[in-house]
Amino acid sequence: MQAYVYKSQRKQDSFVYLAVRDDFSVIPDAVKASLAPFQFVLEVALTPDRRLAQADAAQVRQNLTERGFHLQLPPPPLTPVRMPRRND
Repeated sequence: MQAYVYKSQRKQDSFVYLAVRDDFSVIPDAVKASLAPFQFVLEVALTPDRRLAQADAAQVRQNLTERGFHLQLPPPPLTPVRMPRRND
């Protein structure tokens, strides 16, 4: 399965995978409003043995088959860990 990857020019580290190149009609309007415009970055073959850096390739394939798109957002920021103070 081929996937076409676009990065959001509005939100850093946010990507949309499309099953059909340049078919933005499958993306919900609310998502387009918050992330568009998009810039094409990559065409990739999503084979069963393909690994992706920030997404589960099987989930991406499933979303592309069922919805025509997959949304990849940056992970939430880590909550800082507060270390207890030592009383010396």
